[in-house]
Amino acid sequence: MRLGTLAQTADGWVALRDAVVGLQGSPAVSAGRGPEDADREPVALVREPTGGYELAFALWARRQPGWQVHRPNPARVRARRQGLRAKTDRQEALLFARFGAQPTLSVWQPLASEVSELDPVLRRREEVADGLRRERQRHEQLGVRPAASRTVQASVERLLQTFENELADLERAIAEQVQRHATLQAAEQRLRRVPGVGARVALPLLVACERYHALAGGQGTAKGMVADGGLDPQPHASGVSVRHRALISRQGDRLLRARLYMGALGALRGENPLHAFYQRLVDRGKPKKLALIAAARKLLAWAVHERI
Repeated sequence: MRLGTLAQTADGWVALRDAVVGLQGSPAVSAGRGPEDADREPVALVREPTGGYELAFALWARRQPGWQVHRPNPARVRARRQGLRAKTDRQEALLFARFGAQPTLSVWQPLASEVSELDPVLRRREEVADGLRRERQRHEQLGVRPAASRTVQASVERLLQTFENELADLERAIAEQVQRHATLQAAEQRLRRVPGVGARVALPLLVACERYHALAGGQGTAKGMVADGGLDPQPHASGVSVRHRALISRQGDRLLRARLYMGALGALRGENPLHAFYQRLVDRGKPKKLALIAAARKLLAWAVHERI
């Protein structure tokens, strides 16, 4: 049954709630139940992942009595979409409605307030750091050119100073935010016990673990987190003749995978369980790069156990 098109505003949300209440009280929905049961009928709201655009509505919906918000895994939704010849709003709505009819769909839980506040600051730090790296490369290139424009050099130097100041401000803001929340401090200290997890890896890894934990409805596993991070192997074999080299899925956050890879690489400099794990794989004849990726996967699995 269609409820119509509603605006993505506070008034539109209220109109949706009123329409759902009216639908619950309709004869078709109430057949076989008493009026008191109709009032208690739970509402399962399946929200389409749209990169955060839907977050405000999802938080509002969680506060409505009897409403449960579900956020399906985007990869699973894409898999269900295969075979459809067109993409329309009506088809998308039917797809999510069928997805929400599953009895085992987990209830979405938002990130803790301190984690949700930390996440965008960490992302902004990465954006500014990336901009700083690009400007430093330009500055180096201009330094070796015989006829470099002084105007361009001055512009690059001003941007360098701006990026450096902005990055320092963000680093201070992150440190202050962690100091304000004992839970963040404790979680960071636990993750720092994992070999390969240093200052640059701990907080982004903490946010990634918390996001996966919320996505899994508190029932996440280390294996699931590895798959969510895109470090799970994807074998390609058929019969006895097709045996392609297994690759990782590369799903999820590529920056997190890069941090885990560099963290595993740094762990090889010392004597620790992760280095021993890597060395055992190399001694068994595994290529060093494959063993390093396996070490990054092991690092992530250990981090999930520390989070639990």
